[in-house]
Amino acid sequence: MSHANPATLSLALRTWPRIAGMPLPAFALLCAALLCAIYTDNLPAGMIGGLLVMMVLGELLGFIGDRLPIVRSYLGGGAILTIFGAAALMYFPVMPAHVGETITQFMQGGDFLNFYIAALITGSILGMDSNSLVTIGSRYFAPIMGAVIGAALLAALVGSLAGFTISDAVLVITLPILGGGMGAGAVPMSQVYEQMLGQPASYYISLLVPALALGNVFAIVFASLLAKLGDRFPTLSGNGQIMPGVKLDEREQNLELSALGVGVMLALGFYIGGQLLAELVPLHPYALMIVIVALFKIFGLVPQTLADAATQWYGFVARNWTFALLFGIGVAYTDLGTVIEALTPAYVLIVLAVVAGAALGAALLGKLVGFYPIESAITAGLCMANMGGTGDVAVLSAARRMQLMPFAQISSRLGGALILLISGLGLPLLFG
Repeated sequence: MSHANPATLSLALRTWPRIAGMPLPAFALLCAALLCAIYTDNLPAGMIGGLLVMMVLGELLGFIGDRLPIVRSYLGGGAILTIFGAAALMYFPVMPAHVGETITQFMQGGDFLNFYIAALITGSILGMDSNSLVTIGSRYFAPIMGAVIGAALLAALVGSLAGFTISDAVLVITLPILGGGMGAGAVPMSQVYEQMLGQPASYYISLLVPALALGNVFAIVFASLLAKLGDRFPTLSGNGQIMPGVKLDEREQNLELSALGVGVMLALGFYIGGQLLAELVPLHPYALMIVIVALFKIFGLVPQTLADAATQWYGFVARNWTFALLFGIGVAYTDLGTVIEALTPAYVLIVLAVVAGAALGAALLGKLVGFYPIESAITAGLCMANMGGTGDVAVLSAARRMQLMPFAQISSRLGGALILLISGLGLPLLFG
């Protein structure tokens, strides 16, 4: 009776395609065990079940999406297939409801989204050169304003051609899309509308949500297309660098396992700092966290060993959990029914105009202040037009520019606060 030669087996496994770093047979075995647990109602609750489903099915959908010709080239690749594949599994429903509840609890109650974004913000900022950080940050408000102006003008133009009033095109569609997502944008905006326009906030939420959902889809698709445009015309893009002559490259360092634990603590510590400061300053904790981390970096308050640890943790999280997070976003934050209901031709055209106008305005004003148009359009434009933190991850993943997360968060959070201010001031002028 012959026995398999371990060396031969190892060589055979190396020739198989790899998913999530695993040879296909090993990944298929893991996937089969997971599906068996799901459909026999033996999936553990909490983090174990939720994270395993998100990682395995997220990596599978990401692998497929990055290899489907049209999806890969024009629709955001693995990022968009992972989000909407997960949403479709819950909508039809293929996935049992209790699995969706486990993932939603892990994403929202377990705060996995904030855990992920805290790592990216801390690691990417502390990995930057402090002079580069000052140079970029001092100019970044210009492309954000370009995004707002471009989105409002193009939406008003298309809306008037499609039979919408300018106020409806701007207030009901444009501002919610640019407002930083549900929690930081649509919800407080609906309360502003309730006070100014008289209908209950729930009525305005029902109008705002389709705009957010559809705008998020277009932002992801545009991110992929802009990345392709940058490949075709290299002079328009910094290939992940936001400004000529200013590099965001990470310092070369040796991986240390102990550093990952330090990186976790630093990321969560800065996140808590943003939460505490938000009790005193009326801004989103993400925005305040960015300010705190940037100040620590600019004034040299973080030793290089700690900055390296934060950067290594950021790299680990981005490499291993991005598709998992995108799958969780599809389950917990993406209502496929809402997106489908919004697909009337006129509505779709206006949302498309908002996203295109934001990208174009950010690219033009970004170019004026010295940024690469592609990176400016993605961060200051598309990350204003998506659904906040979840959209930032999806957009930057589709554009293959995850290192730009701090600027994406500035757009989502400070830009979202700017939109709330505009809506609060603009409504009395229009309807007062």
